[in-house]
Amino acid sequence: MDLHFTKMHGCGNDYIYLDCRETGLPEQVGEWSKELSRRHFSVGADGIICICPPMLADADATMRMFNADGSEGKMCGNGVRCVAQYLYTHGVPRDTIEIDTRFAGRKTLRRKGEGIWQADMGCFSAMAEALPAVGLGPGPLDWVTLVAAGKNWDASCVSMGNPHCVIPWPERETLPTGPALAAIGPEFEHHPAFPEGVNTEFVFVENPTSLIMRVWERGSGETLACGTGACATVAAMALRGVCPRDVPVDVALLGGTLSITVRSDGEVLMTGPAQVAFTGTVQV
Repeated sequence: MDLHFTKMHGCGNDYIYLDCRETGLPEQVGEWSKELSRRHFSVGADGIICICPPMLADADATMRMFNADGSEGKMCGNGVRCVAQYLYTHGVPRDTIEIDTRFAGRKTLRRKGEGIWQADMGCFSAMAEALPAVGLGPGPLDWVTLVAAGKNWDASCVSMGNPHCVIPWPERETLPTGPALAAIGPEFEHHPAFPEGVNTEFVFVENPTSLIMRVWERGSGETLACGTGACATVAAMALRGVCPRDVPVDVALLGGTLSITVRSDGEVLMTGPAQVAFTGTVQV
């Protein structure tokens, strides 16, 4: 069958978007995500995001995301901005859009400019039960030592509706990427402290309002950006007293820059771009 899709990205975090508002979630979407996400051999992406009918009547749609390995993810910050942009140009031309998610609750998106959206990402949590994490204490897990890849790591563990492990890094020039990140990323992703896996962010602090981050995402590996990871990283640094609250913090990723504000009440705002790369049809 022919599958019509829209390829979109937020700061290079790219997904294949399927408009499922009339058809519902395809049964084969996990297998499609594994097949179509293969770069050089298929469409190529970090996964598939389905735009489904709203779970509740006052929402505009529901976002369901599937990683490149076919597993269903809990949340995608760059993806939810792209869903808002898609809806804005496909029948929902409003500056405020409400998007349900299966695992991370309702997200409110506000249009800030052409292709720029601010997402209310909800409150972060550093408690073990929220991630979940085991063997690290009940939390808050803002200062923990994690043994992985043969060494001890200074870490902060934060949930943004999905689990994150934030690792401060001492030098900008040596932030891991490519083979260096692939050598250690899976050690965190499959660490026994995280029974559901974990996304791992390595961060260098330029100054309190400017961070540089690299990310290994569970189910997808290294990506050019991770919206929830940027949120979790600023939240972790705010818990440690490194970054201020109620002030935008720029997080530079391989694919672009996101602006993250952690409020005094724990709410997190994320602002960044959402762009269409191309549309197409593929046989599945």
